[in-house]
Amino acid sequence: MIGLRSRLEPDMHTAEERFPSVLLSLEEYAKEVDTSGDEDGKQYQVLEKYLHGLTNKDISKFNLYEWWEEEGAEVLAFRISLPDPVFVSDITFDEVAEIVRRIKEYDFSNAHSGTFAADFQNYLDNYYHDFLKLNFPDAYRVKLFQRNRAKDGSYFEYPIDEIISALMGKLNKL
Repeated sequence: MIGLRSRLEPDMHTAEERFPSVLLSLEEYAKEVDTSGDEDGKQYQVLEKYLHGLTNKDISKFNLYEWWEEEGAEVLAFRISLPDPVFVSDITFDEVAEIVRRIKEYDFSNAHSGTFAADFQNYLDNYYHDFLKLNFPDAYRVKLFQRNRAKDGSYFEYPIDEIISALMGKLNKL
């Protein structure tokens, strides 16, 4: 695992600062809906406006209605709290390789350190996919990271080196 330049790394410090407020607002919204309902969606709009003001993110891409059926309040709060990735015009091959590796291979080395970053490192996948979409809009395709079916009916996954080549524009066949 190589370190990335700070502007490429997820801003875990900001996420950690925002996290308690985001989590509390999600939990309060859930309690309010359980108690009084939100048939007209006004409470949802208040929550969405608050979270947008706190994070400056498009909150409509998050499922605020039924988070308990997905990954839970803590993971949703983390995903909302984490600042969006940025465009980087001078990204290197090694940096792309590291980001692809982070998506494809989970690193267990910090899994039990008890830090905020370690607690949520397993949920950075969306961040890295968004980073690649932003920085490689013509080359990024989610199928590069998924199980695919070959013409003969067998299944395969693209190896890391082919994903990197596709993103960097060296492979056009994928």
